[in-house]
Amino acid sequence: MQTVCGSHDGEAAAHRHVAVEYSTDDEWAAHLVPFVRAGFDKGEQVQYFADATDPRLVMRTLADRGIDADTAVRRGQLVVTTADETYLSGARFDPDAMIVLWGRAVEAALGQGYPNLRVIGEMSWGARHMTGAERLLEYELRIHHEVFEQLPLTAWCFYDRRLLAPDALDVLTGAHLTRAGAAPRSHARPGLSVVPLAGGPGFRLSGSAGYESRRVAASASAAVAASPAQDITLDLSSLDHLDVAALAHIADAARRRPSGAPLRFVGAPPALRRLLELFPELAPGLQEVAR
Repeated sequence: MQTVCGSHDGEAAAHRHVAVEYSTDDEWAAHLVPFVRAGFDKGEQVQYFADATDPRLVMRTLADRGIDADTAVRRGQLVVTTADETYLSGARFDPDAMIVLWGRAVEAALGQGYPNLRVIGEMSWGARHMTGAERLLEYELRIHHEVFEQLPLTAWCFYDRRLLAPDALDVLTGAHLTRAGAAPRSHARPGLSVVPLAGGPGFRLSGSAGYESRRVAASASAAVAASPAQDITLDLSSLDHLDVAALAHIADAARRRPSGAPLRFVGAPPALRRLLELFPELAPGLQEVAR
C-alpha cells in the first residue's frame, strides 16, 4: 500500500478546493474544459462525478472543444461517472465515510503512477431530500483540513445556481477559501457564514449566529467536534451576534472533541463573555487566547 503524505499547507490547499458557480451550460463548459485540460497537461488522473448533468454530455463537451476524452477514458486517465454510483451509493451521505473514500481514491491514483488526483463533483444533490444531505456544510468545512491539507488532490465543487436556493448557495460556497464564477450579490444576506482558517486548523465565523442560522451553527460545531487536530481555533472577530443556543453548540463541540484539548477562540465579541458569565456551565473546554 502506498503512503499518502500530508502537506499541511493551508494556503496551497485553499487553491485546490474551489467552489465554482455557474448559471448556464456555457458557463459550466467554460469551467470544465480548462480544468480537465490542465490535468491532462500535468499527467494527472481526472474524475468527474455528475449529478444533474448526463455523463454523455460531459464527454461530448470535452470532445467538441478538442479534448480526446475517449482515449483518456480507455487508458484510465479520465473517469466520468455519477455521484449516485460513487459517494452517494450508500443509504445516506456520510462525511466520515467520504473522507475515507478520498484517501482511497488518491491512493489508487498514485498507485497507477499519477502524481495527483483532479476531480469535479456536482453538488446539486445537496438540494435533494436525501438522507445525510443536511451534513453537506459540515463536510465542506471539514475537508479543507482533513483532506486537502493532507492529500495530493485538486477538487472543484460545481454549484449550479439554477438548482440551489440563493441562501443555501451562499453558505455552501462560502465554506471554501477560493471561489470561482460567483455572481455579484445585490445585497448582503443576513445570517452566519463559516470558512476554514488557512493558517491552521480552525474556522472563522462571520455575521449573526442566532435562531435563523441555527443549522449553520450546528454544522460548524459538528466540524469542530469531528476535527482530529490537537489544537483548533475559532476566529470570532467578524461575528456580529451570538445567542446562547449557538454558544451551547460550540460548548458541546468542545466537550466532544477527540483530542480533549480546549477549543481556543480569538476575537470574541463582548456578548460571548457575558453569556459565559450568565451560563458558566458552558465554559469548560473553551479557552480565549490573544491573536
